Amino acid sequence: MKFIHDAYQPDETIAAVATAPGEGGVAIIRICGKQALKVAQKVFSGSISSYKTHTVHYGNIVNIHGQHIDDVLLIPMLAPRSYTGEDTIEIHCHGGNLITRRVLDAVLTAGARQARPGEFTFKAFMNGRIDLSQAEAVQELISAKNERALDAAEKQLQGNLSKKILSFQNKLTHIGAILEAFVDFPEEGLEFASVSDVCKDLKNLTDEMQALADTFHDGKIVHDGISLCLAGAPNVGKSSIMNALLDKDRAIVSPIAGTTRDVLEDYLRLNGLNIKLMDTAGIRTTNEEIEQEGIRRSEMAMSSADIILLVLDAAKGLDQLDLHLIDRLPPEKTVAIWNKMDLKGVGPLPTLSTPHVVKLSALEKTGFDGLRQTIDAVVWKNGPPDRDETLITNVRHKEALLKCIDSCLLLNHGLTSDVSPEFLSLDMRHALQSLGSILGTDITEDILSAIFSKFCIGK
Repeated sequence: MKFIHDAYQPDETIAAVATAPGEGGVAIIRICGKQALKVAQKVFSGSISSYKTHTVHYGNIVNIHGQHIDDVLLIPMLAPRSYTGEDTIEIHCHGGNLITRRVLDAVLTAGARQARPGEFTFKAFMNGRIDLSQAEAVQELISAKNERALDAAEKQLQGNLSKKILSFQNKLTHIGAILEAFVDFPEEGLEFASVSDVCKDLKNLTDEMQALADTFHDGKIVHDGISLCLAGAPNVGKSSIMNALLDKDRAIVSPIAGTTRDVLEDYLRLNGLNIKLMDTAGIRTTNEEIEQEGIRRSEMAMSSADIILLVLDAAKGLDQLDLHLIDRLPPEKTVAIWNKMDLKGVGPLPTLSTPHVVKLSALEKTGFDGLRQTIDAVVWKNGPPDRDETLITNVRHKEALLKCIDSCLLLNHGLTSDVSPEFLSLDMRHALQSLGSILGTDITEDILSAIFSKFCIGK
């Protein structure tokens, strides 16, 4: 992958539309760099050099021919008091693709370069305004699809994760200094730290890092959401349950068995999480070719889903197909749903081996509060994370922590095996490099490219 920011120059002036495309009341064009004020002055009617930082000014935007383009508001944000740490100008023009494009074209003609994806945030990172984990939090903040994901991104942007990583680095550096003392003064009989003390400190540190890495399970759920798969025999009410959860007629409901032939997908918010809901073809033995393909796709959906909602007919009870499904589905991610509880003649229901069982009526839309609570219990096996807890939501951060832990374990093993301390310096260096990669102090260009290429242009 070509590094998208390999041509970065600290003083280079860039510009882009910072607001989403489409029609709106206002659009923002952002200009940033050493020549930002000069570029803006070429297109703006007012005297920008006389303006104080962070003040708002009314004026006109004109092109190189002096033709009026738009009436705008201009805001200068002078270095170092700007998002990027460099001189920045924001032009607030009327919204709409055409007028916004004309204003941007005038700015680019005046000497700015079109910004690459994420380049403003990249400048902020390069200028030390934020570290790499905070830069990644900017994108997660923009793409957050629920309140929990937004809270997690805001905490990461505020530096909560950075503070933890810096704390780990400081403790590891202290241990490294002790190891260096062992090497430099082997005969001095230093008493301020023994090998057992160092091993104990390493153990405590690896436990702290492992606890943070373990939050990735919850963090991934918060960030990405989960998938629910409605499964079961034909005509047990899977499509009716889907419609009730979505509160709309998404799936065709019919008394004819085998109505659903493919996997239907839709999205909803449930208990504050993003949910991908899948309705599948009823599973049964059939010679019909299209239905067979639908059942095959149902099997694939069940295997990939985070939670399986196994729907059973309360009026019919269990048959061999139901029992077969119960036996083969993983109980830890299966919720058994007795549907059609509204029908007359529903007697005592058999006990199921599945630990999570719900009774409801899709027709009357009763029992769904219990279903939502049960789904919540399956998702958060140890309860939902505290809103103040720092969560790992990025797989890159988790992998870096695990690499650091592995290096610390090797270091601990070397110490307890009487390996000469100078031979342990490589493990220590790898551990520190792994932590540094989270903050961006030890990072390769291809990783930077992958991170910032995901950003929208203008951010």
